[in-house]
Amino acid sequence: MARRTKTEAAATREALLDAAEAIFLERGVARTSLEQIARQAGMTRGAVYWHFRNKADLFQAMLQRVRMPFQELVEEIGDPSLAERPLEAIRQACQRGFERLELPRYRRVHAILLHHCETFAEIDPLAMQNEMADDALGALRDYFLCAAHLGQLREDTSPEIAARLMQAMLSGLFHDWLRNHERYALREHGMSLVEAQLRLLMRSSPPFR
Repeated sequence: MARRTKTEAAATREALLDAAEAIFLERGVARTSLEQIARQAGMTRGAVYWHFRNKADLFQAMLQRVRMPFQELVEEIGDPSLAERPLEAIRQACQRGFERLELPRYRRVHAILLHHCETFAEIDPLAMQNEMADDALGALRDYFLCAAHLGQLREDTSPEIAARLMQAMLSGLFHDWLRNHERYALREHGMSLVEAQLRLLMRSSPPFR
């Protein structure tokens, strides 16, 4: 019975997060109440407070479901040879990130964070975006630094500049695609940009496999 209760509680929590996604995307975060989220999920407001302290807590939980730190994307690839091929690690991590963002939940939540969330109360979308951007920048800097040590990065480009160029391109791509995701396929378009930029940053430019 206890196991069933725990499973049911987890299902209730997921249903509330699903409902929050739908309404946040439609109405915006500031204009959405916990009562509306509860009704969307077919539950009472008490059920919301059982799982979340407030709307900010619920928003953070929704965001955590789609977080994809750059280093974790590389680790998911599971290829030990990437330690000697840091630029290829960047390429494959970007590809995994694009594939993940094309999933409806990932696309919805990132669209909410970037385009449907105002700063209010305990929710600061800009701070959250900065945290994610800084995480990506730090990981990219480490990989480009490794590439420089291995003699794979252009001598006239520092790891810091290379990381900032890549991070700026990815950030602009995400914002553009999330405004209207039907304009083009993110993975196809994104990979063409990533590979072109990596070629410009390589000391030599062999074709990607």
